[in-house]
Amino acid sequence: MSTEPNNHYHHLAFGPDALNRQQRNGSYLAYGRHTERADDGPQRLDDRELLMIRRADQFCLATVTPNGWPYLQYRSGPAGFVRYLPETGRLRFIDLPGNNQFVTLGNLAADDRLAMFFVDYPRRSRLKVFGRGTVIEDGPQREIEIAVEAFDWNCSRSIIPRFDREYLRELGEAYQAKFDGREAELQAEIEALKARVAELESR
Repeated sequence: MSTEPNNHYHHLAFGPDALNRQQRNGSYLAYGRHTERADDGPQRLDDRELLMIRRADQFCLATVTPNGWPYLQYRSGPAGFVRYLPETGRLRFIDLPGNNQFVTLGNLAADDRLAMFFVDYPRRSRLKVFGRGTVIEDGPQREIEIAVEAFDWNCSRSIIPRFDREYLRELGEAYQAKFDGREAELQAEIEALKARVAELESR
């Protein structure tokens, strides 16, 4: 069984110029060489990616205009607003009303390719997801469903940490739980020492 990573992202993202630059700059062995194998085909999201997506309360969505230009939008909602559909391996989110320009919807009607960019600022991690989007309009709310093609984790080097109230609350609860556990341990040790002293004094 091959231990090589799925190379679908590499085939989608790396063109001839990118590969040439990787060869000149010494990064080809880490990235470009994976394109020497036949394309492994679409990737399926795993636990690590799903945890990142379920935590997300925001992401950037990129589509392609009919003129070939990238078009970027910001989407947000409560954590978990991007849902995972395990039966199909797809993602789905509610397309909330915006400024009624309908550029993203128009782009997807002509070219279903899209990219989602997730950033977890407190944990300094970021995830790119390539996929094909379908607009679902058969319910009370319009949704966009994404058939995932590939994904890639970026390095954390240039991410500036930002901490929201929810993260700080979770962090505080974790520290409090740790403190409470340690306090209970110390109290048990004190009681054991008291019992030992009482035993020695009674002799």
